[in-house]
Amino acid sequence: MSVTTSTSGSGQEADKGTVRSSTQDERLAQVGLAQRLIVRPEIGAALGALVVFVFFSVITEQFLTLGGVATWLDDASTLGIMAIAVALLMIGGEFDLSAGVMTASTALVTALLATQAGLNVWLALLVSLIFALGVGAFNGWLVMRTGLPSFIVTLGTFLALQGLNLGVTRLATGTVQVSGMRATEGYESAGLFFASTIDIFGQPFRISVVWWILLTALAAFVLVRTRFGNWIFAVGGAPTSARAVGVPLVRTKILLFMTTAFAGWLVGSINILRFASVQANQGIGLELQFIIAAVVGGCLLTGGFGSAVGAAIGALIFGMARQGIIYAQWDSDWFMLFLGVLLLAAVLVNNSLRRRAERVRR
Repeated sequence: MSVTTSTSGSGQEADKGTVRSSTQDERLAQVGLAQRLIVRPEIGAALGALVVFVFFSVITEQFLTLGGVATWLDDASTLGIMAIAVALLMIGGEFDLSAGVMTASTALVTALLATQAGLNVWLALLVSLIFALGVGAFNGWLVMRTGLPSFIVTLGTFLALQGLNLGVTRLATGTVQVSGMRATEGYESAGLFFASTIDIFGQPFRISVVWWILLTALAAFVLVRTRFGNWIFAVGGAPTSARAVGVPLVRTKILLFMTTAFAGWLVGSINILRFASVQANQGIGLELQFIIAAVVGGCLLTGGFGSAVGAAIGALIFGMARQGIIYAQWDSDWFMLFLGVLLLAAVLVNNSLRRRAERVRR
């Protein structure tokens, strides 16, 4: 009898040990590579970029040449700078429909002050930066103060800036264009900083590509390594809960609108110093491309989910596709069809990845 009891006890202890062991193993089990990739918002955009890259590399001869690479990187760079800022704002749960026209407004402020008022280009750039940050702060404050959707508030800003661009430019110059930047004081030094080229194996690459890469790295670091990055995800995903635990919701969202305005200033500065002229109706319609690039990069329209790196990849897809279509000698009208299909596919893929990521994290 004692032997039976001893055997039974040993079996129970063994069973308990097995349970403990399996439980411990489950806790300590490492997440596989596939699961780690699924939770990354930019994985869909990366796969899409690979497909577009391979496709145009195969069907065109110029796409993979050094000149071809420089061209589609240049095409993607200014779009990418804006897409990154728009992505941060979308992760924070808001939209900015004035982002496209802001690139023209800041360029016009710089050009008018430099050519008409005689200011040094660097001083004109500083004034246009203050103007951009002021508009961004006003957008954020108005959204937070009134509770109106940012879609409506920034649509109003878009229309107001468009009217100001046309009215002030025509009043100051008699036309809807400002030119003559090359004759202004400080143009050469400012141009080196914002609009110069870097030779790589004899091929000039625009410095805007460097700005794009640097801002992508900075935005990615802020999102995943800083407290402010945590605040961005929090105010976009669960604003009520974020406010309850002490996240400065109002300040965070205003700073995000200012970030978008800063990106508009940077792109406007690059454009005015590169082309030395600017049209008053420039930038209209680009805001939709910025949003599409961010969505392709993994941002959800509902906020709280997305990636700066993904937005940069989304812009890269734009650049490769736009120039690839030209190299393939197709009608450029097909690019709009590409955008529509890309947007729908991105929304479906992002929703699917979001659900899978939530299951993996559980």
